[in-house]
Amino acid sequence: MSSVLYVCVRPERSAADAEHRSFRRGLGLGMLDRIDLLHASLETAEWEQYEGFVIGGSPFNVTDAEKGEHQRAVEHDLERIAARALDGQATALFTCYGIGVVTRMLGGRVHTAQPEQASATAVHLTEPGAEDRLFGPSAPSLSVFTAHKESAAETPPGAVLLATNQACTVQAYRAGERLYATQFHPEASPQDFADRMAVYRASGYFDPREYDATERAVLSASVDGDDLLARFPRLIGG
Repeated sequence: MSSVLYVCVRPERSAADAEHRSFRRGLGLGMLDRIDLLHASLETAEWEQYEGFVIGGSPFNVTDAEKGEHQRAVEHDLERIAARALDGQATALFTCYGIGVVTRMLGGRVHTAQPEQASATAVHLTEPGAEDRLFGPSAPSLSVFTAHKESAAETPPGAVLLATNQACTVQAYRAGERLYATQFHPEASPQDFADRMAVYRASGYFDPREYDATERAVLSASVDGDDLLARFPRLIGG
């Protein structure tokens, strides 16, 4: 058993499989255990045995007006993982959709006023971010992929802002010592992100009429989210 569990919340199997491979590569792990929360509950994975969790993205949104049974169950399980990390019993990294779940759980606001279309962007580390064990070595900034419709309106109560930029005020924060949340996707390489674009071509993350130009820009981008991910396993148990 791996000490880290990849938590999948994507309904699309091809995107989920690719994201799993991306996280395993970025974390530098030969094996990365996995649970797909749309098909299984946390209990089926004996989740409390894991010391670390990485949570991928999803086409779900916390601000969705109508949520099905599966989405409500997913959000409940994600909150349980976040609570465990907040208590210091595990280390967790929530990405994209996950930052909305954690923000709401912490009493913060999630809004749709700062969306970002599919692209590479620079995020700038705050002073606490430059001193953080996970983010600090990337100071003063890192280049990552973003694509989202909602985001945290501000840093939620009790959390520390680690990264920001002009397009999206809250790009990353830490709550407690072991709960991390990022709006961006640290795991995706240019090819990973281009492949993901093909799956979500009609999902509103970019103008489908500009697909070819957006894909070219993505494939020519240089990102360094893998550097951040590679440090994550060192935080576990430390």
